[in-house]
Amino acid sequence: MNQASTFPIGAAVTAEALARGPYPIYRRMRESEPISWVPALRMYYVVRYDLVARILEQPELFVVGTDQSTLFDTFGVHMLTVEDPVHSRYKSAFSAAFTPAALRDGIETQIRAQAGNLIAGFAAAGETDLRPAFAARLPILTVLAFFGLSLEHEADFRLWYDSFERALANFAWESSVRVAAKENVERLCGLIRDRIEHFRRVPAPAALISALVHAASDKRLDDEEIVRNSLIVMFGGISTVEALILNAVYALSSHPETLERVRRDQALLRAVVDETVRWAGPVQSATRHVARDTEFEGVSLRAGDTVNCLLAAANRDPSVFVEPDRFDIDRPALRKHLGFAMGAHHCLGANLAKLEGRIALEELLKRLPRCRVADLTAAVPYGNEFRQPQRLPLVWDR
Repeated sequence: MNQASTFPIGAAVTAEALARGPYPIYRRMRESEPISWVPALRMYYVVRYDLVARILEQPELFVVGTDQSTLFDTFGVHMLTVEDPVHSRYKSAFSAAFTPAALRDGIETQIRAQAGNLIAGFAAAGETDLRPAFAARLPILTVLAFFGLSLEHEADFRLWYDSFERALANFAWESSVRVAAKENVERLCGLIRDRIEHFRRVPAPAALISALVHAASDKRLDDEEIVRNSLIVMFGGISTVEALILNAVYALSSHPETLERVRRDQALLRAVVDETVRWAGPVQSATRHVARDTEFEGVSLRAGDTVNCLLAAANRDPSVFVEPDRFDIDRPALRKHLGFAMGAHHCLGANLAKLEGRIALEELLKRLPRCRVADLTAAVPYGNEFRQPQRLPLVWDR
């Protein structure tokens, strides 16, 4: 098969073009090439809602953990690189901590306190770049507190995380990127192992690592399973929340009528968070790998092929979302968005991400009067796999 001629749109796509403005590209693909080979990234892109859903609901055919997976290469075996029954065993060990009730009783007060403390550090200035001052810090502090790690590790965690993110987007398999990430994986694993030993001696029920260590024997993971699965859950809770906060502030500031409604009624922030995930997805895709030779929608896929399910493209499919390019917190189909994927590998931390996003927006609106983005052109989201503003100049009335 001559893929360049069979998939003309995909043949012209580059990572930089996607980073600058993916949605027009997704639209062209969706209209004429919903499954498209992208040679620059060496993978198929799937952009239509129904096709993305079908792939995500067939974990026996489209799998997560193979040698072609940057996620597996970076982090090894964990709940996002295995299928059932091992996947269910890993995920169920963590699930109870991520229910809305558990989060409300456990971490919500700490998230709000940390958000307030961060804002207090710059509130008097009247302006800040919200990304380094707030959005990049709150998720890390939350993850550290949630798992029972010292907040003193914030700077190290930021350094480690950035190397992990580069490795996951490293579809060119650059050796230096892989080596740096693997070294930092071992550093973080060592920290988690130390806390396992600490909590074995001194239980702390509010800390997730401690709860995992002292779980009932029929649900107890072994120490290395706790380490590897904690690692991936921590990773999943950083960039997603940072981008959610920044993208939501950008969306509200670029839609002033919605921002004014939210100022008057903060109960609307739940819808703001969901619509932000749909309209400006922090994570653009869910990557899968073909388990065996198959034909899917007339396209011949070989075992080992990489198939990227474009969640962000599916979330702008007009067959599901009316006027999908419009930011609309009142849309009736809002809860159908795939921003946290679906099926067996639906995001474990979705409730925590939405809680953090909502609290962050509540505290910003409450503590920074009339806050808004000073320069919208500087705050346009950017990125291929992970998408958010590179900087977000925020101003408010002092």
